[in-house]
Amino acid sequence: MVSPLLSSSSSYSSFSSNPNLITFNPSFPILKPSPTLPSLLSSFHQKPSRSMTHSKCFSGPSPAVPIPSACEVQEVDSMSLVVVSFYKFADFPDHAEFRSPLKKLCQELRVSGGIILAPEGINGSICGSRESVQRVLGFIESDERLKGLRQVETPVSPEEEAIHHGHSSSSPLAAGEDAPFRWDHVRVKLKKEIVTLGMPDVSPVERVGQYVKPRDWNTLISDPDTVVIDVRNHYETRIGKFKRAVDPCTPAFRDFPFWVEDKFQLPKSDCEHSNEEVEGKTVNPEENSPPRVAMYCTGGIRCEKASSYLLSKGFKEVYHLEGGILKYLEEVPKTESLWEGECFVFDKRVSVEHGLEQGTFKLCYGCKQPVSDADIESPQWEYGVSCPHCYSTKSEEEKERARARQRQFETWGIIGGPDKGRRPKQSDKNATLPNSI
Repeated sequence: MVSPLLSSSSSYSSFSSNPNLITFNPSFPILKPSPTLPSLLSSFHQKPSRSMTHSKCFSGPSPAVPIPSACEVQEVDSMSLVVVSFYKFADFPDHAEFRSPLKKLCQELRVSGGIILAPEGINGSICGSRESVQRVLGFIESDERLKGLRQVETPVSPEEEAIHHGHSSSSPLAAGEDAPFRWDHVRVKLKKEIVTLGMPDVSPVERVGQYVKPRDWNTLISDPDTVVIDVRNHYETRIGKFKRAVDPCTPAFRDFPFWVEDKFQLPKSDCEHSNEEVEGKTVNPEENSPPRVAMYCTGGIRCEKASSYLLSKGFKEVYHLEGGILKYLEEVPKTESLWEGECFVFDKRVSVEHGLEQGTFKLCYGCKQPVSDADIESPQWEYGVSCPHCYSTKSEEEKERARARQRQFETWGIIGGPDKGRRPKQSDKNATLPNSI
């Protein structure tokens, strides 16, 4: 991948390559076949952890002072919990064979979260001790095709982890279309795409837009000739976005291509929140050449695929924020930031602010959308059932089903009751069955 470094004295087309990143282009090299998965898993269990290049939290100099005892090492490590979101687009036709050994390793290491495997690569978010998470990421990258995972790491307190494991109904199964991130266990799912655009011919492996580092992002989006596009869903953009950003108001990522066609070819919009004009600059779909576009999303994965789509449609200058909003909030000081509001995340935190600090929003488990303190004060708010954003769209039958689910949790501590997922007990062979006489 190309890492753009914007220069104050050069155009936005001037970039320098990062040798540590893989370059995606039409002549993307064909990788050699990787070893079989059983052999990878076997070697992973038998050999000590190899040196890996991950985020700064997974690498660095050794401690200057010695650790007094093994017991203290274990105690400190057990207290060091992290959430790591990661993804990698790759040619991965045998992805299904990766599922079983990956899930088994996560279970053995008590790593929770959700991972998606597809022919186009891997996408996931996992939580566990730093050592355990590192071992899982190491196993994933032991497949040559998955080396160079793009990652964003967030520390988690033991108290927060206890909440993750102790309240499964509050960890929604589908907070986002492509984010099955439950924290009471690990899920490894097989899908057609690691992020659903609904266009399998669009391949970031073959071509992708140019990455912009968080430190260079402000310069790019402050240029009046740059159209800034938020490619997230409307329930995400509602609580925060960058200054001057156009909001497509899409309910799901698969609607983004339709919005692009509408916006740049057949201009019309029924969404009151879309920006037909961005600080005096009207987006003109009839221009001979498409405008310079800068896109962003939560962690970068949707932008990577969206940029590939725009390039296939003839856009020449397509840029996207490397590491997404999360990396920007982590690296750019609040005093210099052009971000407004909070960033929705697909886990129990719901939203984060600058420095990746816990945000103020909660989650409506009736619609999986973020709600503010003001929303909770609304008469349309009912815990586990509805909020002002979904109240009018739900029938009374749907609300009553939601109330029943909430009662199940309050009674049993789990939706579906204590025997959910268990096989019925076998009756005694000699027992007399009702109505058998």
